[in-house]
Amino acid sequence: MKLFYENVNLQTFQATKLDEGTDEQGRRYIVLDQTAFYPTGGGQPHDTGLLNQARVYDVEEVDGTVRHYIEGTDPLLETVHGEIDWNRRFDHMQQHAGQHILSAAFENNFDLKTVSFHLGEEVCSIDLETEGVSSELLAAAEDQANELVLDNRPIETKWVSKEELAQYPLRKEVAVSDDIRLVIIPEADYNGCGGTHPTSTGQVGTIKILHTEKQRGHTRVYFVCGKRVNNQLGEKNEVIQALTAKMSAPQEKLKDAADRLLDQNRQLEKTVDELKDQLLSFEAKQYTEDVVKEIFTDRPVSELQKLAKMIVNEEKTVLFVNETDDKLQLVCGRGANVEVNMNQLVKSVLPLINGRGGGKPDFAQGGGEKLVSAAELLEACAAELL
Repeated sequence: MKLFYENVNLQTFQATKLDEGTDEQGRRYIVLDQTAFYPTGGGQPHDTGLLNQARVYDVEEVDGTVRHYIEGTDPLLETVHGEIDWNRRFDHMQQHAGQHILSAAFENNFDLKTVSFHLGEEVCSIDLETEGVSSELLAAAEDQANELVLDNRPIETKWVSKEELAQYPLRKEVAVSDDIRLVIIPEADYNGCGGTHPTSTGQVGTIKILHTEKQRGHTRVYFVCGKRVNNQLGEKNEVIQALTAKMSAPQEKLKDAADRLLDQNRQLEKTVDELKDQLLSFEAKQYTEDVVKEIFTDRPVSELQKLAKMIVNEEKTVLFVNETDDKLQLVCGRGANVEVNMNQLVKSVLPLINGRGGGKPDFAQGGGEKLVSAAELLEACAAELL
């Protein structure tokens, strides 16, 4: 017997052990004649708690039987005292009922259907059947949902037959044909659901939409309810207070302070890039020979490419090898008066390092494993050039 359907607020119960065993993964489980532990299903996670002194860490329904997975190897008495982790259960009840209310607000007021629901450990989400939702619509839906919470309407459950479904304005078709359980918020939401919910909308507490993202043609709306709203508020307040101190700006001016800091950072990055280019230009002028062969250690490839192009612009040929902890890299270029195909040159030596790469006839690059020394790879490039 599933006691959570008889009394959703039941936190402790007595039961008789009917069976025990281990599953395919070697996890020990107990089967009882009745239970208040909710098994994973319908988008809602399982309950946890205690059976006597054994911790229940998972609950699943397998072939119509509820399995309680417990820790330890001590034998369990025939008569069992069960205790639900009520904080976890009530949190799930708040989130699940909040989802019903929020989905009803989107559909009833804006004709946006919910196509899926996820109850996560920290935040929840619904996927709406639309590619985009404005911030104004989100705010309006959130207000409508919280008005329904404040109305403190009853949340009713009812077992009905398939034939009786026509009597109710269901938000979506039910997925089963037998043992149909409806969760009803009068004049607001009628939905087939096997999860646990509070007995009134007021127990859901506040519903808060956090943010949205696009998801395969739908819009995923992230939200929290009840105590999770306080948790989110506390976390965000800590971040804001820390930023207020670090940026020497009050909360209402944090955005302006952040914009100024980002602008300053962009300007500094631009200045650094310009100075790097100047240094590379000075470095390029140090090479006076027609064929520049050089070995570097841990230089960024993008930097070597830029240096090589500066040298090539002076009608010189460049053969660079860069050595890092675990690989060798090549950057090769030539001026317009040299006829060697650099793309072919690079590809001809890459087998020495089991490498990959390529480019254009006048400029190419590649890299691979350290199967030869940097000097040997450079000499191979020079031989190909000759």
